[in-house]
Amino acid sequence: MAYEFIRVDREGPVTIFTLNRPEVMNALHSPAHFELHEAFDAFAADPDQWVGIVTGAGERAFSAGNDLKHQATGGGMASPPSGFAGLTSRFDLNKPLIAAVNGVAMGGGFEIALACDLIIASEAATFALPEPRVGLAALAGGLHRLPRMIGQKQALGMILTGRRVSAAEGQTLGFVNEVVAPADLMDAARRWAAQICELSPMSIRASKEAVYKGLDEPTLEAAINGQNRYPAVSALFKSEDFVEGPMAFAQKRAPAWKGR
Repeated sequence: MAYEFIRVDREGPVTIFTLNRPEVMNALHSPAHFELHEAFDAFAADPDQWVGIVTGAGERAFSAGNDLKHQATGGGMASPPSGFAGLTSRFDLNKPLIAAVNGVAMGGGFEIALACDLIIASEAATFALPEPRVGLAALAGGLHRLPRMIGQKQALGMILTGRRVSAAEGQTLGFVNEVVAPADLMDAARRWAAQICELSPMSIRASKEAVYKGLDEPTLEAAINGQNRYPAVSALFKSEDFVEGPMAFAQKRAPAWKGR
């Protein structure tokens, strides 16, 4: 479908979602949230789409977060059940998402990136949770995802000061996977996506689901013993890919993954 505030492009099994409000540094308002909700729903339901890349239009910003001017002029803050950007409360998406952060990722923009599985950052990227500067708090997952990723003290060092963190520091802290020159950002994101697409989509979905659900278990033993209950793990065992992988290995050929 046609969208007004985002772009969705498909390149083989990879879907690229572009936040497309560069005039406001890709800040998001209610209509954009609902467009993203629909786009991520379509991605989740499409068996031929295996990996997603999320990025921002223009060179200045990935996303400046919530469109405060829109909110202040009576535009409202309504968002879908899937949360900010149709993503931050979407806990059942087992397809991998890569954030290609091309510039400013502030507040909700940073929370979008944190809701993705990998973050590839331009050298020009900056990250922050500055909501307390405007009387708000990063309640779209940032206050919970960041401590889980980089530890309590380092996360609170960002959260309680609202300070800006460069892409290089983000990699040192552990929430950025790779830092590249601005001109190389999308090529790098596509490279990561291509590496993922070399593998069984069913195995990738089972692996992602097991990691996140396992982190919610109280002990390592519970995580290991409970993983066969997870839907994507069960689906893997019943899939064509589960048969194809060992067969291709035995026949010394590249596997023909089906993703089903």
